[in-house]
Amino acid sequence: MLYFLPYSIKGVLSILLYTVNTILLTLPLLLVSLFKLLIPVHGVVVILDKILISIASLWIGINSFNSKLFCKIDWDIRGLEKLEKKEWYLVISNHQSWVDILALQTTLNQKIPLLKFFLKKELIWVPFLGLAWWALDFPFMKRYSKKQLKEKPHLKNKDLASTKKACEKFKHTPVSIMNFVEGTRFTQHKNKSQNNHFNHLLIPKAGGIAFVLGSMGDYLNKIIDVTIVYPDKIPTFWQYISGRVDKIIIDFDVIPLTDSLTGDYFNDPEYKNRFFVWLNALWQKKDEKIKTLKVKI
Repeated sequence: MLYFLPYSIKGVLSILLYTVNTILLTLPLLLVSLFKLLIPVHGVVVILDKILISIASLWIGINSFNSKLFCKIDWDIRGLEKLEKKEWYLVISNHQSWVDILALQTTLNQKIPLLKFFLKKELIWVPFLGLAWWALDFPFMKRYSKKQLKEKPHLKNKDLASTKKACEKFKHTPVSIMNFVEGTRFTQHKNKSQNNHFNHLLIPKAGGIAFVLGSMGDYLNKIIDVTIVYPDKIPTFWQYISGRVDKIIIDFDVIPLTDSLTGDYFNDPEYKNRFFVWLNALWQKKDEKIKTLKVKI
């Protein structure tokens, strides 16, 4: 392993390998996706989706090897034995850094179905990665401001319709739908500006995951509640790839998906209130877990 190299050299070599890996594997992804467009037969689509997922898993595997090559990270992973590869999952997590995504992909690759994120529509223009996300049926969502929704209320329904259409694609092959419930990365400044009662988290946003549960409740089997902790400090992407992260703790907790967690969040006030109370209690428990994990280090 190349731990002995200077941080800057490790970072440059690492990002070079990430780039080459992404370019080389995006090409076959697009080729298989083209066949999906040309032959929209259900049986063929299912087979091609499995090929696409295998390519994506290979991409993640190479990225993980890249990380091991330059980074000497002490991974403290808890609860991984509870997970299964052939389940439909909703995965929810706290969010602190772009490193969260790399850490989750490294830890969960081949352990559960491929993680699929809801992405901002603008991200489709990210070179190569945007095309790869499109090929893998990652849902691209257009975000509307409160002002836009107030002026044009129908846009809210349009966004929900897009979400439902995206979820329809996930019903024939096991999938893990990933949602960072806070909606943005945690910072102390954001935490203080929200004036919330959490110490290590932002206020969770219930609408997105409630809608996924309502749309796919018949298919989703369980919820995976992920808690990511960086004992020293929250790292940047550059610090991660250049080998400056010493330890990462990831705790997985599997929550059974009961009938009480599914419903019409936007038209049933009673369910909306019940779901918000459940999510807030879950986040309080997560906040206390983060504090405990940090103290034990």
